[in-house]
Amino acid sequence: MTDRPVLKVETSTRPGGAIVVRPQGDIGYHEAPAFRAAIREAYDKKPTVLIADLSGVAYMATPGLATLVEALQIAKKSSRRLILCGMNERVRAIFEIARLHTVFTIVNTVEDAAASVANMTK
Repeated sequence: MTDRPVLKVETSTRPGGAIVVRPQGDIGYHEAPAFRAAIREAYDKKPTVLIADLSGVAYMATPGLATLVEALQIAKKSSRRLILCGMNERVRAIFEIARLHTVFTIVNTVEDAAASVANMTK
């Protein structure tokens, strides 16, 4: 048995049909399934855009990256957008090493993501 804390994921809705998913804690092998379930549940609500606020994530391992790649694939198949925000330097470095920063839309804050969505609809 491990003493790792369970990943907490909060979800909220923003004006315009965006859903924000906020994981809190590290996302490694044990936590990725909970993160994946929260993202799928959010997509089931058919948001115009899914915003993954990673400001509460100190570290993300490969399964967390794979979960976000899967989320991007779902977004593209359903003609929706996925925006990542709130990355600390450590998490951003992981995306850059994997060259995923060239694939995802990454902004600094949830407000920046919401502004990006608002600009899309103009």
